[in-house]
Amino acid sequence: MAIVNVTDQTFKAEVESEGTVLVDFWAPWCGPCKMIAPILDELSQEVSNKIAKVNVDDNAESAARFGVMSIPTLIVFKDGQPVDKLVGLQSKDALKSVLERHA
Repeated sequence: MAIVNVTDQTFKAEVESEGTVLVDFWAPWCGPCKMIAPILDELSQEVSNKIAKVNVDDNAESAARFGVMSIPTLIVFKDGQPVDKLVGLQSKDALKSVLERHA
């Protein structure tokens, strides 16, 4: 499934819906965010879950709403509710197992 760029305006429609969604809160200047981007690209080819990216510089409202203090922060939403949160660079296997846990 493709990675979706989400804004404060589209967050509710894209993320707070049915199913499990992995949301990457990131910024263009963040080194670890650049390192996790290809991992998320690979993951998006291997899982059926939606993966969403939120640029915290442009969408501070969504970041503040979910208490994002460090980036990258990855939050798993299940049926519109946050159910898991990972902070910092993660391996593809770690992300896959979190998604499987909330399938």
